[in-house]
Amino acid sequence: MAPAPRPRRPPNLQQRSVLAGEAAAANAEVEQALRPDDDPGSAAFFDVDNTLMQGASIFHLARGMHRREFFSTRDLVGAAWKQAYFRVAGVEDPEHVADARNSALSFIAGHSVQELESLASEIFDEAMARRIWPGTRALAQLHLDQGQRVWLVTAAPIEIARVIAQRLGLTGAMGTVAEHEDDVYTGRLVGDLLHGPAKAEAVRALAEREGLELDRCSAYSDSSNDLPLLELVGDPCAINPDARLRAHARSSGWRVRDYRTGRKAARAGLVASAVSGAVAGSVAAGVALRGRRTG
Repeated sequence: MAPAPRPRRPPNLQQRSVLAGEAAAANAEVEQALRPDDDPGSAAFFDVDNTLMQGASIFHLARGMHRREFFSTRDLVGAAWKQAYFRVAGVEDPEHVADARNSALSFIAGHSVQELESLASEIFDEAMARRIWPGTRALAQLHLDQGQRVWLVTAAPIEIARVIAQRLGLTGAMGTVAEHEDDVYTGRLVGDLLHGPAKAEAVRALAEREGLELDRCSAYSDSSNDLPLLELVGDPCAINPDARLRAHARSSGWRVRDYRTGRKAARAGLVASAVSGAVAGSVAAGVALRGRRTG
């Protein structure tokens, strides 16, 4: 009698990062055809949250979903606290990142790909467009003007990342890929979140596919979690950096750009106002929802 096959071990963290990176690169769309005077060997890669846009894109997506009754006010209050902390402190807590994004992805289980893409487009116009940092947007445009391609690399779902890239006229985007069957989301991820080392894996895979020379490429991020990505390219730049990334950038001679004017001086007051404002808004939304259901 043949021995029973051994159960397959779930992939470890490194394997999940590689899988997430490969999935993100495979889903990266090249929106612009190369022109004769373009530079096909170099490109720029931009993180989104607190780098290109103030705050966390997944929070704005979640809030828009809440307004459309995808989930409860209680769920949003938890997300609001994490968003307020992230916005004021400017530091990504890995547990907050994982909790917020995994929760948001679980909410789309059972919904169609087309539904989320349409929703992401609406929510960008409602809540995200005005939060784009003009300075970072100008840096991205500078690369485009030099004939280089520009991709977003973010832990946010690929559907919202694509919308942001399209709205800003960028080349394309790589983001967390949610599994779907017959164009309906299962609530599971392909690999893991596109976060930390997974971003570097995605860029490495895309560079191989597109013939990029990484030592001639640029990368931009606010977070020390993205050091694997920043150290992968020849021209790293810290945007609105957290304390660890700022110190690393200075010691390494990297460029540093900070567009948060007056932010540090007002930090203590902003913590209280941001948290109370986010929670108050969530409660108000809940009251409105209950009113519609009982009216």
